[in-house]
Amino acid sequence: MTTLTELDREARMGAPGTLTTDREVRQISLADFGARRAEITAQLWAAATDIGFFQVVDHGISPTEVDAAFAASQAFFALPAEVKAKYPLQKGLNSGYEFKSQVRPSVGTADQKESFQLTRPHMAGLWPTDDQVEGFRETLLAFEAHCREVAMAVLSCFADVLGLPRDFFAARHDPANPQYQSTLRLIHYMAFPDELLDVPGTWRAGAHTDFDCLTLLFQREGQAGLQVLPGTEAVAPSAEGYAWTPVPATDDAITCNVGDMLMRWSDDRLPSNFHRVSAPARGESTDPRYSIAFFAQADKDAVIEPPAGSHEPITAGEFLLQRIRANFRA
Repeated sequence: MTTLTELDREARMGAPGTLTTDREVRQISLADFGARRAEITAQLWAAATDIGFFQVVDHGISPTEVDAAFAASQAFFALPAEVKAKYPLQKGLNSGYEFKSQVRPSVGTADQKESFQLTRPHMAGLWPTDDQVEGFRETLLAFEAHCREVAMAVLSCFADVLGLPRDFFAARHDPANPQYQSTLRLIHYMAFPDELLDVPGTWRAGAHTDFDCLTLLFQREGQAGLQVLPGTEAVAPSAEGYAWTPVPATDDAITCNVGDMLMRWSDDRLPSNFHRVSAPARGESTDPRYSIAFFAQADKDAVIEPPAGSHEPITAGEFLLQRIRANFRA
């Protein structure tokens, strides 16, 4: 498959594109993982190399756990602005609270959202108190740990295909390592203002790729808007523009996608594709939208060195810092 350079990818995504397709975002069951490992691996690899996005079910994270994480998220975002501002984003550390500060190079405008990021080694002074949100810290730390387990299971399958040791990625996403930089992000897309409807270049989240190895995204039933642009469509758009594929929003499935780190680590065999959260069209719901993302980002001291040598080695810490600097306002 033809590969765009990063600058080409960013520049070409400035064209908004309104077409959508009915391409399938495959749903894969992780039930009986040990017994079905070969089958699951084949399904994950096929989906990841096709569109870069897939959904997993029977993943072991209970609906109760997911509901509790969303309840904690909504309670935090309901706090007064001056309270949330006490826990500001620590740039370069991926921890803390931000409000409309993430600007995608593809569109040049701020995402219409606020978020709170949890990165284990960098949370000193960033936890709201129990008086503000009861059980926030305990709920989210437990949820983050369970997300990591699912992510490492999926990445172990990719390791098998890439000819790497099965625990290769788990060893490089070690929560006991002070260099750990995987992140849980709570996201609140505010109710969309009427005056921004039909305004060109306005998105809930502009087109972007993720920086990590693998993203797990939890969505709520009926809160649609996530769209992916598969690589073939990005390289060769039709005369009508870019064709985006909607990603279903359900309570039970975790949406997964390959990130830039894994694309580099796999010698570009696994594509990290553009995706966005579209603004509602006139007549569609403008209600708030909530999601939770877990970004499996290799530890800062891990060296991303593709087996076939297609890219120069770089530490995951430097790689992530470069990407963050390009995507947040100073």
